Amino acid sequence: MTKRVFIIHGWDGYPEEGIFPWLKQELESRNFEVYNPAMPNPIKPVIEEWVPFLAQKVGKPDENTFLFGHSIGCQTILRYLQSLPKNSKIGGVVLLAPWVHLTDDAFEDEEDKITAKPWLETPLNWDEIKARTAGFAAIFSDNDPLVPLDDSDIFKNKLGAKIIIEQDKGHFSGGDGITELPSALNSVLELVKNE
Repeated sequence: MTKRVFIIHGWDGYPEEGIFPWLKQELESRNFEVYNPAMPNPIKPVIEEWVPFLAQKVGKPDENTFLFGHSIGCQTILRYLQSLPKNSKIGGVVLLAPWVHLTDDAFEDEEDKITAKPWLETPLNWDEIKARTAGFAAIFSDNDPLVPLDDSDIFKNKLGAKIIIEQDKGHFSGGDGITELPSALNSVLELVKNE
């Protein structure tokens, strides 16, 4: 059965940003089906738009389905997982610069605070999320200006995620000049191997 990977970009992101084209190519060269959709209205991401959009793209989730998210794309994936029926299981999830909290630097203006508020304040059901897959990996940068490094403890404790801390990679965005990230590719491949 073909393994499917869905790459979900972040706030103000797009499919050709940062490591996404490289990751897609690397996975496709290993016979994965890779979907890297442009998420709706990325300047003002809304939970009620992004989660159903992801659900529609995935269709029927199964153990050959893997999800890879960046930043608010990680939030989208977590909220998608908790919305799935109890008997649903997917193969695994890799989270790049995931967050539960944001630093003050994440907000350029009041509009940003308004956009982020529902994502920050709508609770996550960690038990439901964890029940949807056995495999989580979360990758952080030690100098991410937007995501507190302490959030890594939350993903480790709540999801049993394998935590990877990269050096000097910022928020892993296109603007940080990060176009390849071997730990991201290896995290997906490890989850597939451990299924």
